[in-house]
Amino acid sequence: MWGDIAIAFLLAFITAFVITPHTMRLAKKVGAIDVPNDRRVNSKPMPRLGGLAVIAGFFVSVIYLLITTALEGKINFFDEDQYFIKIIGFFIGVVVLGVVCYIDDVKGIPSFVKLIAQIVAAIIVVASGIRIEDISLPFGKIVITGIWSCILTVCWIIGITNAINLIDGLDGLSSGVTLISCLSLLMVFALNGSPLIAIVLITALAGAIVGFLPFNFSPAKTFIGDTGSNFMGFSLAIISILGVAKTYTALVLIAPIIILGMPIFDTIFAIFRRIIKGKSLKAVFKPDKGHLHHKLMSKGYSQKQAVLIMYGITAILGMFAVILLESGIWKALSFALLVIAIVAIGYKDVTKLMGEEEKEEQIDKEHLRKQD
Repeated sequence: MWGDIAIAFLLAFITAFVITPHTMRLAKKVGAIDVPNDRRVNSKPMPRLGGLAVIAGFFVSVIYLLITTALEGKINFFDEDQYFIKIIGFFIGVVVLGVVCYIDDVKGIPSFVKLIAQIVAAIIVVASGIRIEDISLPFGKIVITGIWSCILTVCWIIGITNAINLIDGLDGLSSGVTLISCLSLLMVFALNGSPLIAIVLITALAGAIVGFLPFNFSPAKTFIGDTGSNFMGFSLAIISILGVAKTYTALVLIAPIIILGMPIFDTIFAIFRRIIKGKSLKAVFKPDKGHLHHKLMSKGYSQKQAVLIMYGITAILGMFAVILLESGIWKALSFALLVIAIVAIGYKDVTKLMGEEEKEEQIDKEHLRKQD
């Protein structure tokens, strides 16, 4: 298994890393440029088709591993789980959503059109057999069947897709948060005895993001765009279902919810905030500057500091989920309380030092410009 994990990661990483510069040139040719405005934090026009590199890295890695593992007999695509049909449904959903989001990155389309595309892609996935059929909890199992299973799965996929899309507001934010979530889910899958196919998929997604992140972390050279953020959220939602299916460990579906807790909370809060301010359901589709990363920057944190804080929150939630799954609630809570205490003691000094380093970097850059 570990050899397959290494291959999945490296293939996705190398592919995404090599293709990202090509996506930057493509973005300039087709006009997929993120122009600065009141809502955006970038100070100069930025290409925004980096998501294509992540998708390419993911597909190259996954297709290679699916073929080789099938030939080796490690995965049976035609057993009772029907993984062949499920993977085809997943891939078709990615294509449908990717085409619509690519058009949005290049020309721009209304938000409700993207929502329709998300719904169609999610229905395709559900029709292929990927569904949430039960939720295992410490006190028992909630069995969900029929139309309610389909509705819950569609809502889960759309919700996580938009959760990742909505936090895509700072350099490296959505890609970094997704990467940390992938690593946390990988640990959950390994502890939970999840299917190899889910482990390969989550590893390939992580590898593709690592290949792209050097070009996206502050100061970014390219953005991931709606194509990439929707793909990451869509994939996380589906892989998390595949990873907990057919398992009987308590909290298996709760773990992904905890790991993705920050973007989920930010999305739910954004929905209520926009409805209350706009006094209409239509206001949900109107972007604003009330997201968590905007709040952090309004408190005086720099873009890089805000991103690292949100990375830290995601990592803590991920480890909380892993500890909860492996050791139980008391150890998970004691870990969370200890981390909170440590952060409360030292965060001011750390942020102060980070701020001084950023100022020194800016001074050095200005000095170099004057010399040129």
